[in-house]
Amino acid sequence: MTKPVTRTMPHQSMTLLSRLLLTPRDEDESSLSKKAELKSELRSISREEFNELVRLANSNHVIVRGMEVFLDTMHEAKDDMRAAWAQVALAAERARIATALGFLEEICAALEQEKHDVAVIKSLDHWPDLGSDLDLYTNALPEAVSKFMELRFNAKIASRSWGDRLAGKWNFLIPGLPEAVEIHMGRLGQTGEQITIAAHLMERTRRVMVGNRAFRVPSVSDRLLISTLQRMYRHFYFRLCDIIDSAALVEMGDIDYLDLRSSATNAGIWEGVATYLVIVSDYVSKYRGSGLELPYFVHAAARFGGDEVYYAREFLRVPIMPQSARLYGSQLAGLLRKMELESGARLSLLPWLATAALVGQRITGSDKGIW
Repeated sequence: MTKPVTRTMPHQSMTLLSRLLLTPRDEDESSLSKKAELKSELRSISREEFNELVRLANSNHVIVRGMEVFLDTMHEAKDDMRAAWAQVALAAERARIATALGFLEEICAALEQEKHDVAVIKSLDHWPDLGSDLDLYTNALPEAVSKFMELRFNAKIASRSWGDRLAGKWNFLIPGLPEAVEIHMGRLGQTGEQITIAAHLMERTRRVMVGNRAFRVPSVSDRLLISTLQRMYRHFYFRLCDIIDSAALVEMGDIDYLDLRSSATNAGIWEGVATYLVIVSDYVSKYRGSGLELPYFVHAAARFGGDEVYYAREFLRVPIMPQSARLYGSQLAGLLRKMELESGARLSLLPWLATAALVGQRITGSDKGIW
């Protein structure tokens, strides 16, 4: 009689992936016990379950970090078969990243040669992992950048949705590069309402080395503001990379919380930023037994925490009603109080855009052209 295959449920795969990345590496009794338990579980994983783990790690932008830990664990366990699985997955992802970084460096250098200020946003936050597309910000004129990308890289502009047009972003498709190059021009936020952050982003950038390549990236504060806009005000879900990336910034002491609070307050999203950080801390606590050390004023400003977040459709979902809706209302009210009427008008379109996207999704199975 054939033994039935035990399938790992999606939420179980997310739990396993989270344990893989967040289980403490300390040598105390509790950490060693958790590590031994994880090693035992990984040694019994089937090829089908491993493939699901890789798929989920890929969609959450943690495949390199996840497979590195998996590989180390299998080497310790002397499990050559599963170590080989991880090596193949790592090799494929590193090859993709190497190609993408080569293009990214060339694009940034070419834009700078044309005297266009440019910074890489979001994509390099996950290093040694990389996002599924390449995100840039520039304060150059869209017409100049679009013409340059077409002439220099033979790029084609992808069809732009309503949301893309409001947000002031263009997606360029370049021959030989599987990833789209998404360039935000002069605006940030789902509806392009964030000119406050955008106005000072380039002057606050810093240069970082990624391998042997140098890139301009946002300041740590601006990086967290952009992540918050994406997770708390647009997508309403966290990828696991957001948890890992932001936790690392906290633990390394890289965050200037006073600057972060000042910048976020000016942008009208301080409550969203505080909530974002508390969610990260609470999720870390779930797997490590203790959360991150955040200032008291971060906890005080947060509207809700990790107990409100739930897993669905590959990601950690943030409830829209009423939690995120209140953050949106606070952001809109702040823009109107500061008499930023154009930004307020743009942001006021967000519920209509989201509704249209939802209707389109239900009717056609896709929100393409809207969101």
